[in-house]
Amino acid sequence: MMRKVSHKMFDHQQLCRARTPTLSAIAVTVTIFFVYANSIISTISLQSSSVSTKEISGELHVRITERQIMSTVVNQPLRSMQEEIKEVDRGEHRSSVIPPFNLTVEERIEWFRKRLPEFEILKADNLTKEFLGRVLEFFNNECDVQFFMTWISPVESFGRREFLALESLFKVHPHGCLLILSRDLDSIQGYRILKPLLDRKFRVAAITPDLSFLFKNTPAETWFEEIKSGNKDPGEIPFAQNLSNLIRLAVLYKFGGIYLDTDFIVLKSFADLRNAIGAQSIDVSRSWTRLNNAVLVFDMNHPLLLKFIEEFASTFDGNKWGHNGPYLVSRVVQRVAERPGYNFTILPPMAFYPVGWNRIDGFFKKPENKVESRWVNAKLLQLSGETYGIHLWNRQSSRFSIEEGSVMGRLISDHCVICEYKYSS
Repeated sequence: MMRKVSHKMFDHQQLCRARTPTLSAIAVTVTIFFVYANSIISTISLQSSSVSTKEISGELHVRITERQIMSTVVNQPLRSMQEEIKEVDRGEHRSSVIPPFNLTVEERIEWFRKRLPEFEILKADNLTKEFLGRVLEFFNNECDVQFFMTWISPVESFGRREFLALESLFKVHPHGCLLILSRDLDSIQGYRILKPLLDRKFRVAAITPDLSFLFKNTPAETWFEEIKSGNKDPGEIPFAQNLSNLIRLAVLYKFGGIYLDTDFIVLKSFADLRNAIGAQSIDVSRSWTRLNNAVLVFDMNHPLLLKFIEEFASTFDGNKWGHNGPYLVSRVVQRVAERPGYNFTILPPMAFYPVGWNRIDGFFKKPENKVESRWVNAKLLQLSGETYGIHLWNRQSSRFSIEEGSVMGRLISDHCVICEYKYSS
């Protein structure tokens, strides 16, 4: 069983809601490295400088350490973080795995079935077999808090904005552990992106998830089998988006901890939170009107998570944005809020969503006069109170540059650990 952080318990009613045996050891190392050149990450035993081998399920596994990756195989010098982590147009990537519009359900299922081999995240291989062992080895007594993120996009699209989210997490939780569930980042290029944090002894790892394990013995197991067999309509919404909605629920159900979207800037410690979800909006009576799933804090095996997973599998609709995410958690909580046995807290919008998606642009603009400067200072003072972090609504804000002196510029300056971000003028 995973060791988990003990937190103060809250009740939701307080607020009304992870070639031959003769080859030399060096030859084996080099051979396996090139076979798995895109699957080796920096998650285990990075401080050691020797090759360690162990027998797992009858196979000989060679662990290549940080020093060997950098000096034995990858002999070209690393670029700086600014050079390595580029801003890219997300729309240019993987258009081949986004279904065309205006297809019938039958046509879309046929399209999806033909392109299943292109969905790397659905594959089962040696990396997925090692998932549980790697997770258990990564989380240990040194983790004050255990965080999860997902990344089901090309490694090249993990940009500076996403890296800032990681920096802010470790600025506030220097002894926390962050596991990014991602096949794409579980690679040499992904290692190079995370290396500036690893060099500073922060505990971060990208691990290829075993989705069959995560969904096993949950209501999502049958749904996943239908998806893998190509017999279920994935819908028009990018499938990775909907899959991420499910993975975050399953990984928290199996391991417990805190899930964060990669466009979330952490401002305050999460260590005292337990079994919490945030309201995105409230009405005039201060009752919530919509929840969001960009931040989830739950114990392992929490019954509300199981209800979320059950709702996902039974009402899945890949054609409605938000149906399997924010609207899902809102539907379920509305049904179970007054039932006994569900102990959780609904935090007000200021906790995780202090600015709406339609007003996020104001956080990126530098002040042009004294009135705007006073607004920036007042907003920063407000955020220093009950706000744990800011969801940046990347779908809207990714086109905005962070201007120096803006709310975002000031927050980044105060919550970075590498602090190489270049502001726009």
